[in-house]
Amino acid sequence: MSSEQTQPVRSIKLAAFFDILPLSIAVIPWGILCGSLAIQVGLSPLQSQLMSLLVFAGAAQLSALTLVGAGGGIATILGSTAVISSRHLLYSATFRSHAMGLPLHHKMLMAFLLTDEMFAVTENKRKELGYFPLDYALISGATFYVIWNLSTLAGIVAGTSIPDLESLGLEFAIAATFIAMVVPNINSSPVLVAVLVSACCAVLFHKFEVPNGLLLSALLGMVVGYRLDKETS
Repeated sequence: MSSEQTQPVRSIKLAAFFDILPLSIAVIPWGILCGSLAIQVGLSPLQSQLMSLLVFAGAAQLSALTLVGAGGGIATILGSTAVISSRHLLYSATFRSHAMGLPLHHKMLMAFLLTDEMFAVTENKRKELGYFPLDYALISGATFYVIWNLSTLAGIVAGTSIPDLESLGLEFAIAATFIAMVVPNINSSPVLVAVLVSACCAVLFHKFEVPNGLLLSALLGMVVGYRLDKETS
């Protein structure tokens, strides 16, 4: 009996919903912040909601909205969001071999729903099952999409009635969400060292205002972790 037959499809679908739910709830403050900030920089309620419906990329949305508020040009906005979203190339490369035989509409839907959170829970489930669970990936991604857009709607409503919503510190939800995704995957010394190097570099680069410090921190962490893994394997 194959591993696909050992776990009922209904069980996998329920697992997808409940596994992504904590991460979805954690980003509600982030979505509220996106919705309210969109209103504050001059977008209409419809435009603000469409940004989450069509772009569906929290960090990129916040960056774009900040640049819009500062009067940034389209080239600057596109360049910033491209750099921020570049990590999705790694996620896509990880799923590529599993998606090759899928119909085009499934590939397109997976690409649209692919987020840090969807990737984290789906990759963990794939390792657990021994095969790529398409239903799990799509349901977890769709669940996150719905909750993200509902939280954006809440932010739009709040942004029109509550001034200075960003002063509440809702952006901490961004850091908390990524910490919640990273910590369970620290299962070896190279991974731990990679995380520590990235974290320390990020703090230092931020303190000394190094351009693209976050991206450089991630790259340094990956290089150090990769070298250590090669030396210990």
